[in-house]
Amino acid sequence: MAVSFSLVSLFSGIGGLDEGLHQSGFRTRFCCELDEYARASLGNWTQLRSVTPEIASDILQVSSVKLRTRLGLDKGELDLLAGGPPCQSFSLIGKRASLGDPRGQLLFQMILFAEEFRPKFVLVEQVKGLRSAPGSDGERGGALKSFEAGLGDLGYSVQHQVLRASDYGVPQHRERLFIVAAAPGYSFSFPEPSHLNPHKPQSDGQPEDPRPKHVGVRKVIEDLPSPVKKGEVAHFPNHIDITPPRDKERIHGVPEGQYLAAQMHLPAHQRQRLNPKKDTTKFRRLSWDEPSLTLRGGEAFYHPEEDRYITPREALRIHGFPDELVLEGPIRGRSGSYRGLDQHRQVSNAVPPALAAALGRQLVRALKQG
Repeated sequence: MAVSFSLVSLFSGIGGLDEGLHQSGFRTRFCCELDEYARASLGNWTQLRSVTPEIASDILQVSSVKLRTRLGLDKGELDLLAGGPPCQSFSLIGKRASLGDPRGQLLFQMILFAEEFRPKFVLVEQVKGLRSAPGSDGERGGALKSFEAGLGDLGYSVQHQVLRASDYGVPQHRERLFIVAAAPGYSFSFPEPSHLNPHKPQSDGQPEDPRPKHVGVRKVIEDLPSPVKKGEVAHFPNHIDITPPRDKERIHGVPEGQYLAAQMHLPAHQRQRLNPKKDTTKFRRLSWDEPSLTLRGGEAFYHPEEDRYITPREALRIHGFPDELVLEGPIRGRSGSYRGLDQHRQVSNAVPPALAAALGRQLVRALKQG
């Protein structure tokens, strides 16, 4: 597809949103990522797609006025401003400091850049928790209301919707909130799901839906060779097993698609203090023929049948990244600690490209009709 629409990408990560938008017809003119390892991986993505954007680190050190001038864009000329600001302060997992967390304030950098560039569209990815995150006055849902009001004050019509990645061909049940703001004269509608949940009952008398079913993990990782150990030469990039011996012991005997806490037949010393009702994602195996649970940075899911974590390459496949993308930085075990983002976290922070592409196609359609 000929790439003809301009994109400024903020909080770019390793380029998941950029990759999907690139597939649908956008070319990244600028991207920004604070973490040094993710930024290096992002650099690999730009080389892979033969794009040469300006790449910055700290968005707080970037002048939107100077950037627009450097890019040679008049106000209103940019087609799309997109980004996924840090979501930890809005996540349902954790302290949920919302706008009281400096990371939560980064969401409003999108408005600052929108005010300067006046793009035709603004696209923001966030966790579902933003819908209920309190605003500065403590009102439930106030953070999202305040953000959308800020875009509205600039003349944009704003809408949001939670999309599930598995409904768009991604082998992962990942739900995220997407916010789209359209400039005057443009309109947008969210993409309809391209894939169906096979477990959802079909109404009696209705014709069979021709859309394909959700994609399982098997389809994307089964053909990979065995991973190498840390320190060995990886013949397949980022396909490295760093599972500690004790974790291999603890996951042994857990059936495909199940989690350790529920396996009451296993010894107590193996289950330890895990709670069968609460610890449903800890020491959890993926299912071969079902989409993965949402990949998250704080937990490592296990291979459907082997006694090991999924590798960063398997995580990339589950997210939908091309095999040519190589990640930089360390691979962290459960007990490890690094200042920057390890490879698993880089993937889990990204937007699945296929979902971004579905949104991108809708944006392209809207741009052509505007």
